[in-house]
Amino acid sequence: MIKEDKSILKLIEKFMYIIDRDANRVQKLKKRTFSELKFREREHLQEWIANYPSTLGEELLIIQKEFNGFSDTNERLDLLALDKMGNLVIIENKLDDSGKDVTWQVIKYASYCASLTKQDIINIYQAYLSASGNAQEKLSEFFDNRDISELVLNQGLNSQRLIMVAANFRKEVTSTVLWLMNFKIRLQCFKVTPFELNDQLFLNIEQILPIKDTEDYSISIATKAQEEIDVQESLKIGHVVRLKFWEQFINASNQVNNLFANNSATKESWIGKGLGMSGVNINLVITNKFCRCEIYINRGNREENKEIFDNLYQQKEKIEFVFGGPLIWERLDDKIVCRIKTEIDNVNYAEEGDWKRINDFLINDSIRIEKAFKEVVRKLNNQLKSR
Repeated sequence: MIKEDKSILKLIEKFMYIIDRDANRVQKLKKRTFSELKFREREHLQEWIANYPSTLGEELLIIQKEFNGFSDTNERLDLLALDKMGNLVIIENKLDDSGKDVTWQVIKYASYCASLTKQDIINIYQAYLSASGNAQEKLSEFFDNRDISELVLNQGLNSQRLIMVAANFRKEVTSTVLWLMNFKIRLQCFKVTPFELNDQLFLNIEQILPIKDTEDYSISIATKAQEEIDVQESLKIGHVVRLKFWEQFINASNQVNNLFANNSATKESWIGKGLGMSGVNINLVITNKFCRCEIYINRGNREENKEIFDNLYQQKEKIEFVFGGPLIWERLDDKIVCRIKTEIDNVNYAEEGDWKRINDFLINDSIRIEKAFKEVVRKLNNQLKSR
């Protein structure tokens, strides 16, 4: 049970300081308002979040802006997103003041979105992408290369999440949010504050409700829609097929070298092999549309991942010479991870007739990619340890 706490509802004045290492001093940044800086809600705040949604503390996939695809109403929500669990996330942005009705707005939008099916979501995302990408492929990638048939999106009638972003939240809003949280409605409030120092602008984004360290987003869903039951059956079938595929692949790979000799068959769509640096692995990925051999960089820290990628990219010419051909370099600035890959299309792990082609590609390219990266990664690891 969440109690209304005056110390929570009273939003304390926010101060930020910049550290001067040479002088061993701190300098206070000047707090500003969006209206003073002539920033607008739709043109600026909404675009910042749409292009860098991880500012809200997690990986989100924006699937539409200014979404108005609701029957019998012309209302439109600011941003519609998916989280890593397949839940729809409704994001409503305000500038210097939340207004008193923002909670009612997002609840209405959640009710409108509750009936969206997986196919509706795919169509909405494809309309957002227009001709710049394939919605199903990008959804599969966001959900760690899971087959589209296995994805559960917008599960249950009360699984939608609500996020409100504003520079200031009125007491009637925070009071309502605290009350709604008692009923397992998943609401978050983010306070955004611009600061200035010598014409340089900074933005602080802070979750104020629920308190980050104690938030609990567990939710119980009593019934499953038929779509979810179908997906569970598809998952079971997929697990069996992937176990069978990886078992025969590992056997085939062991006939050539021992790169994956210590791996076991798995129900997942990928297997991995370390390269001597924590968080930098060779991953093999299979889907029902393509298969991929990649260097996957994920040490849990965005800046560290990007630094490693950039270091490797500086050696691109040498690496690709040893590999024996071009690689696809994906810094993935909107994500925490980075990837360097080679892949082939028009193969399906669920079709045994494709297994030989997939095996030949993955075995050959994993050997080449290990040869190209192993020594480079080892040296880089030693450099990082010596810093």
